[in-house]
Amino acid sequence: MVIRVLIADDQEMVRAGFRAIIDAQPDMEVVADAPDGVVAVAEARRHKPDVCLFDIRMPRLDGLEATRTLLAGGNGSGPRVVVVTTFDTDEYVYGALRSGATGFLLKDSGPTLLVEAVRAAASGESLVSPSVTVRLLERLSEPVKDGPKAVGILTERELDVVELVARGKTNAEIAEALFVSVSTVKTHMEALFSKLQARNRVEIAAWAWEHGVVG
Repeated sequence: MVIRVLIADDQEMVRAGFRAIIDAQPDMEVVADAPDGVVAVAEARRHKPDVCLFDIRMPRLDGLEATRTLLAGGNGSGPRVVVVTTFDTDEYVYGALRSGATGFLLKDSGPTLLVEAVRAAASGESLVSPSVTVRLLERLSEPVKDGPKAVGILTERELDVVELVARGKTNAEIAEALFVSVSTVKTHMEALFSKLQARNRVEIAAWAWEHGVVG
């Protein structure tokens, strides 16, 4: 199965570089690219890619607003969005993931991590540049007034899954650790997204650290 990718960045050279990296993969293809957020949303709705790579600073509509616009009311059926940027700031990282992005990647992370981020997003995983992960968890672990507070809302097995997510394990690794199938892990993940009001795995990990599931 080929992963269909859309690239949005206001720099033509960046779009060309990403396209070359993605198209060189046997399981990926670039179906469209866009120079700004408005075109990106329109092209995404037209081509229905599996994964969108969005820059943050773009004309007319930035990457955060484009993400929110594209994913609004989609009930999880829309494309996965990975924000790829040169700007390593708490506000951008936090804003991207709160907007519904699956991953956050710095442009200097290299082609290998870019490809891994696309594959992770396509499979429902979340990849965040290692250099920002610890700081991100600290920021996301700040109490949220309307967020779930009681660990008791989760079953014992769901807590097991949460702990492994917080330790950076993939669905396949969680399945192996718990001696269950990957499809069972995915079922637990769907329940966790609903119960914890989380949009991605990083928010689940943050919840785990905040509530002492891991330490």
